[in-house]
Amino acid sequence: MSEALPITYIQDVVQKHAASNVLPPPMQADGMIFAVAATPEIPMPEQWMPWFIQQSGSRLIDSDVDELADTLMNGLRAHLDFMRQGRGPLDSALFVAVDTPSGARPSESLVLWLNGLLQVHKMVEPVWQSAWRHLEQKRDTKSDKKLYEQASEDKGRAHQGTRDDAQETPEVRLSRCLKMFSTLANVELALKHRTDEQAAQLNDNLTLLIKQLPAVLQDYIKLAGELADALPNQFEMFNKVT
Repeated sequence: MSEALPITYIQDVVQKHAASNVLPPPMQADGMIFAVAATPEIPMPEQWMPWFIQQSGSRLIDSDVDELADTLMNGLRAHLDFMRQGRGPLDSALFVAVDTPSGARPSESLVLWLNGLLQVHKMVEPVWQSAWRHLEQKRDTKSDKKLYEQASEDKGRAHQGTRDDAQETPEVRLSRCLKMFSTLANVELALKHRTDEQAAQLNDNLTLLIKQLPAVLQDYIKLAGELADALPNQFEMFNKVT
């Protein structure tokens, strides 16, 4: 893969169909592909590709379908390649808050991307739950200490010095990630669901939260990888995608 960001591989084709409301905007679509790539057990293409079609009676001819399928797979491969390298999926400029009359806010592009991520995460949530069940089964045959030492060996960079991640369960880590994604995906809703004091505190800290997002995304990826290790046949599934 080149140095180009994953969205580069889908931008033109997705934009063409987004203009007719068949597909979501490229940034949202890229967030969706990221969430597919980060799933502990990646669904087969025939399962996840239809999630991108926004209209049931969409005007796609056979050549469009083939082009779109190739494009989405290229985007998936690009995200997987970035994940293997430990690289972030987004331009660093997106982690800079935008000044608005209401205060600092995430950019429109980042909001679209996070909404795409959350949209697909909801679809693949049963896969995450299955991975947790398999992890629990592994914990029945290994000591907790050995498992968490193994799970935390290649972790750590995203949260240096602030928490003892090895003591946190996968559920706690995932909940923290999703809370961050949901908050930044819809700041106004997050503010509405808080007390006045909590809302003021959130509003004051949004710039910092946006800066912290790359680390949280990396923890989301690492968590998916750790859970994937607990699933059977992961080597075979991995090779099917790559």
